[in-house]
Amino acid sequence: MTEPAETPFDPTAGDNHQRRRQGWRWIAGALLIALIVAGMWPAALPVETATVTRGDLIATVNEEGVTQVRHRYIVSSPSAGQLQRIDLKPGASVIAGETVLAVLEPAGGDILDRRSRAQAEARVRAATSQVDQAEAQRASAAALLDLAQSKATRQRSLAKQQLVSQQVLDVALNQETTAAQEDRASTFALQVARFELEQAQAVLNRGDAPADLADALMEINSPISGRVLRVMQESSRVVTSGMPILELGDPTDLEVRIEVLSRDGVAIKPGARVWLEQWGGDFDLEARVRWVEPAAFTKVSALGVEEQRVNVLADLTTPPDQRASLGDGYRVEARIEKARRGMVIQIPAGALFQDGQTWSTFVLNGSKVEKRTVQPGLSNGLQTEILAGLEPDESVVLYPGDRVKDGSRVAPLDN
Repeated sequence: MTEPAETPFDPTAGDNHQRRRQGWRWIAGALLIALIVAGMWPAALPVETATVTRGDLIATVNEEGVTQVRHRYIVSSPSAGQLQRIDLKPGASVIAGETVLAVLEPAGGDILDRRSRAQAEARVRAATSQVDQAEAQRASAAALLDLAQSKATRQRSLAKQQLVSQQVLDVALNQETTAAQEDRASTFALQVARFELEQAQAVLNRGDAPADLADALMEINSPISGRVLRVMQESSRVVTSGMPILELGDPTDLEVRIEVLSRDGVAIKPGARVWLEQWGGDFDLEARVRWVEPAAFTKVSALGVEEQRVNVLADLTTPPDQRASLGDGYRVEARIEKARRGMVIQIPAGALFQDGQTWSTFVLNGSKVEKRTVQPGLSNGLQTEILAGLEPDESVVLYPGDRVKDGSRVAPLDN
């Protein structure tokens, strides 16, 4: 039986085994060092990011406002006497020249003496002049409305062909709206002037009437078409000449009075757009600034700080049938346009921070951020125009905080 051959002795086998063990030690050491370095290496900071965009930017003044009927008329007693009970309630509809507002039983001694007659005749002459003036203003307002409507129609046509800017179109539309409001106001003024003339003539004629006719009841008809806003004298009572009886107005002809800080009032111009929120509906109402009052007033804020404020009056442009539930004295939240920029580079205001005398932002560059100085422009509190320093589609860090530095590693979060 053949014996197995003996394995020849290899003098290098021990050295190879030793080298392999040494190699594993080096690998293990390298891995250990890598783990230590990785543990000491700063972790990527989680950050929110936003994209630099280009678009329109509108800056607004946000304040509370109150609606009010634009044209109000207080019906007063034309002479002294016994006023009968008034059955009309606030909100009741009235028609000019038809609805009887009140019935007055004149005082027995209503026959005019020479002095009273002269006063009554003077009131008739003054009322006649007011009617003539109101008729002239009515004709002028109608002509201006026709002109404004023609101009607005032309500008709409040119705007569709992109031959005029949006700003030019807005000016024309504002002039049309203003002219329509002035035309409506002139109609109201003419109705009131005619009513005042009728009342003055009624007092004069009553003084000339026989005693039995002078004691007859006097009906006071509505001078305008609209609704009753307030009833000052509801119960039967003795009244004097000129005592207020009712207040009338047209609730569909509303304006908004908005108190703004005087420094904001300087930037608001007639014709500026206004958006009304929190009025009770599920959509925003629109209005246009008609007038910024020239005189400011002092008002104490909720924090006890004295502020200089000014009233801004805006006319509602949303059709009345879309805001039928909105009435006089209702509270709204108003956003008034004070500046507009078209197609500008912009970023969220939260991406900017002040660095000494300049403004900067962190721009995403791969896995790191780069601090970049920028030149901000118009801001509305949410978005800020960037005049220089950024390009569209770049990414910036929102609300970076103190931990983010120039060159920091970051991990953008899913927005």
